[in-house]
Amino acid sequence: MTSALQRIDVHQHLVPAFYRDALTAAGIGEAGGRQLPSWSAESALELIELLGTRSAILSVSTPGVGFLTDPGEAAALARRLNDHCAELTTQHAPAFGYFATVALPDTAAAAREAARALDQAGADGVTLLANNAGIYLGAPGQDELWQTLDERGAVVFVHPAELPAPPVEGVPPFAADFLLDTTRAAYLLVRNGVIRRFPRIRFVLSHAGGFVPYASHRMAVTIASDAGRSPLDVLDDFRSFYFDTALSSSPAALPTLLAFALPGHVLFGSDWPFAPTPAGQYFANGLDTFLTPAQSEAVNRTSAEALFPRFASATSVAPPRRPAPVRLRQSAQRAAARVAFKLVQPGTK
Repeated sequence: MTSALQRIDVHQHLVPAFYRDALTAAGIGEAGGRQLPSWSAESALELIELLGTRSAILSVSTPGVGFLTDPGEAAALARRLNDHCAELTTQHAPAFGYFATVALPDTAAAAREAARALDQAGADGVTLLANNAGIYLGAPGQDELWQTLDERGAVVFVHPAELPAPPVEGVPPFAADFLLDTTRAAYLLVRNGVIRRFPRIRFVLSHAGGFVPYASHRMAVTIASDAGRSPLDVLDDFRSFYFDTALSSSPAALPTLLAFALPGHVLFGSDWPFAPTPAGQYFANGLDTFLTPAQSEAVNRTSAEALFPRFASATSVAPPRRPAPVRLRQSAQRAAARVAFKLVQPGTK
């Protein structure tokens, strides 16, 4: 395990009570095929300690605020979420940062709240769902938002949503559809020139970019033929993305990601609490097992510090010493997770 208080987790979610209540009132009890998990700041801090994390950048997962059909209500809920996150980051510095929520597909409202959160409310970036009411990032008509983010050199965390199509029975959206959703958004951001026209935006694709590293050459050839561009230039655009490791540091996926991504463009992510604690431990063990010491330092910490300099300058604060039963339980959890990871690797039977 990486030494305590070193990882910077760019993919950790929160589900505040008032947000859960709003979802419940709208008849929403799950996201991506998973039941809404329980969440509290205390449980998040315990997870941070368990995974050897120094800081976690919190974000609201799908459905964001897009489940509200009234644009004014959606914008108001986004603002309330961002103010709540700002309070958390102040109360628990340097353990928490946050990506601001915005009310897409209303581009003007999203641009206003992004500017407010970044300029006044201490946001570390903005989270955008790959599609909002079926409108994908990179579609025409979003330049006002891109201009606002480009002017600020903002980090944009791209998180999948449910596909704008009926789910397939037996295939939970989080298991496969989420990967396609992220890939579709990345494809359009490259194909429609957003990456080149707004070069100061740093896009982070969750879950290792969906299918982007694996299918990058296939997509580049298609875009090159469609747009009359060089395939190498298109590949450069795809490689300009940053990628997190949430649920993706397996012996199959991790080598592909590392072979494709630019140096310094792979960041640690846990996807907790939508990915339960054992899953977070499993994939963290993948990083601890397969990365070289130099790669581990970059993925776990220094690449994120380059994107978010305030975390590089933050002083690590040791968590309160937990009672002996809690420490023993966490130690047992870590040991069991390491054993479980080794048992399920190919070639171990």
